[in-house]
Amino acid sequence: MPPPPVESAALPAVQPPPRSRLAFLGAGALVAVGYMDPGNWATAIAGGAKYGYSLLSVIALASLVAMLLQWIAARVGVVTGRDLAQLCRERFPRRVTLGLWVASEIAIIACDVAEVVGSAVALQLLFHVKLWVGVLIAAVVTIVMLAVQRYGQRTMEAMVAGLILLVALCFVAQLAMAQPEWAAVLGGMAPTSDLVRDAGMLWLAAGIVGATVMPHNLYLHSSLVRRFTPPPGTRVARRRTFVEVLRGMNLDTFGSLGFAFLINAALLILAASVFHANGLTDIEDLADAHRLLAPLLHSDLASLLFAVALLACGLNSTLTGTLAGQAVMEGFLDLRMSRMRRALLTRAVAIVPALGAVWLFGEHGSASLLVASQVVLSLTLPLAVVPLILFGADRSLMGVWRVRGLPLMLAGASAALIILLNGALLWQTVLS
Repeated sequence: MPPPPVESAALPAVQPPPRSRLAFLGAGALVAVGYMDPGNWATAIAGGAKYGYSLLSVIALASLVAMLLQWIAARVGVVTGRDLAQLCRERFPRRVTLGLWVASEIAIIACDVAEVVGSAVALQLLFHVKLWVGVLIAAVVTIVMLAVQRYGQRTMEAMVAGLILLVALCFVAQLAMAQPEWAAVLGGMAPTSDLVRDAGMLWLAAGIVGATVMPHNLYLHSSLVRRFTPPPGTRVARRRTFVEVLRGMNLDTFGSLGFAFLINAALLILAASVFHANGLTDIEDLADAHRLLAPLLHSDLASLLFAVALLACGLNSTLTGTLAGQAVMEGFLDLRMSRMRRALLTRAVAIVPALGAVWLFGEHGSASLLVASQVVLSLTLPLAVVPLILFGADRSLMGVWRVRGLPLMLAGASAALIILLNGALLWQTVLS
């Protein structure tokens, strides 16, 4: 008797595309979670406290770049029926594939460390547990959340969307208490030349880019949407189906990432209006931000909302980080195992570095750890972006649905900008 088949992916097989565009919503929410994880919190709070609203332009630009790249990732996944990691394995030499896999694993580990430690910090703020205990609790809770997948992808997406809504409500309440100067907020959307002259601002800008445009999200998004690849049919019917699917993907991608931009902007605005405005420019640690919110806003509720939103973001992003790790491992290595084994393996890969980082940085070193992890993401980002653009523009792979014209030019310019930013960061590091 042949052995039972092994689950081949963390995602369902190809299915007939739904008729309503609203049915495509969900994948974007899972991806958007990565754009509001604890790494974003660390960079946005540090940037807002130190430089006021000046780095809002970086968040806006990084969000636009993220929307473009995630749009390409979704398009590639739908049109080819394969994710970015699978395409790299199929089309690149083995040495290149292994190098890209190692780089993506480094990025995922850096991201996972930020997410797990961020969740642990939130648990510490809410329940006063040790940071390493919070790391273990966060890992266990993530496994429990992943178990929701057995009830269907939609159930998990609804759970994630509910937590995102909770985060949004928390920030609406905090901004109402903070009463920021909205004229100054609009002024912060204009780029400043200090970005290339101030090493500290450049470091935080690189962290914001790494926290906003995440390499593992490109792998995850292209993997999540494969289930919507139209099944074989007549040429005319298949073309019509592709049009409907891609329109649904556009609505999902731009709507979800637009919402993520608002959350990231709210983080920096909160830090600028509360800490920078009161002369507290050295606030980097999330625990310090939590502790100071209550006296500065004259409400204990402000600190509670901050910790609750951080926990929701941390758990959400840890969940999607695990899904991304599964997609990368299976796509690059063609490694097939049961869903629970994959989840346990990817959690183990994350929890060991997280515990090591907590031991190395100490109980109060979470801020430096979180910002540094986002800079690592920025440095590894081009190794995911360049292959994605190459595949998206490939006529033999994408056919009439290839990326071309203005979107391709903007994607190339975005890749060049990311590489130049990383180069400037490395140059400033060498000089310092």
